[in-house]
Amino acid sequence: MESQVEITISKVEKVKKGIRKKRNKHFLAIFLFIAPALLVYSIYVIYPIISTLNFSFYEWNGLNEATFIGLENYARLFNDAIFWTALKNNAWVVLASVLVQIPLGLLMALLLFSPIRGIRFFNSIYFFPFLMSTVAIGILWGFMYDPINGTINQLIQLFGFENVAWLSQENTAMFAVLFVIVWQFAPFYMILFKSAIVGISEELYEAAKIDGANGLQNFIHITLPLLMPTIVSSSILAVVGSLKSFDMFYIMTGGGPNHGTEILGTYMYKQAFINFNMGYGSTIAFIMFLVALVVTVIIQTMDYYRKKRGDLL
Repeated sequence: MESQVEITISKVEKVKKGIRKKRNKHFLAIFLFIAPALLVYSIYVIYPIISTLNFSFYEWNGLNEATFIGLENYARLFNDAIFWTALKNNAWVVLASVLVQIPLGLLMALLLFSPIRGIRFFNSIYFFPFLMSTVAIGILWGFMYDPINGTINQLIQLFGFENVAWLSQENTAMFAVLFVIVWQFAPFYMILFKSAIVGISEELYEAAKIDGANGLQNFIHITLPLLMPTIVSSSILAVVGSLKSFDMFYIMTGGGPNHGTEILGTYMYKQAFINFNMGYGSTIAFIMFLVALVVTVIIQTMDYYRKKRGDLL
């Protein structure tokens, strides 16, 4: 009797070993497939983040030997008025991206599905700004905002208004740059929403039509709920992209006037590569990363609980 039990236990152990071997083989195969991407991600994303955090604890000009100073850079940062101005300006960029770019991209995508003649032409025109180089767009709009010969001022003169120094006044510079950013990147969200709308089954609209639903009701009860995953993804992209903004502001205003358009990206660049204060610049860069991470986690958490409750909107 005991021998039979031992034989049974031995068979069970062999089965367990076989299952473990198969599982290990599966894990090994999965690891081999993701290893190249993981290696590239580690080199170009994880390692720079860790290095940035490390440099933020040093006083270093990028050339001579670094001096460890602990949390002094962070203490200095939180008492830096320019940093808080830059963070506030970045908040404006985030708000413009989430509350203007994304709705505008959705509106443009909906227009592409409307019965308008020459829709292919509009499809190309809408997407054209996103295809242009940011440097070229910054220079182009810099000329358009010229206080004397700029196209914008020539247009407002036709309505009897005086010339405005759009990029030289604190009360107009920020909104002038934000307008250009919205103009350039709204087509990107248009493409995302267009792809998502194409994936919505026509049967849903046909059923709603039978029930007597109009276009607005179709949008509120069918289109918008089914676009929520795309809206969440777009919001994350908009927030992260806004916090990483640099080129448009640096080209058009350089952070001026009087730091009126200073953002974290331009301030970090000036500290690290103009003032040669790599440690302080790394501190700003790591704070940018933390802010982007926290906001992304908040958005993802809100979306998780929305799905858990079963809410459509």
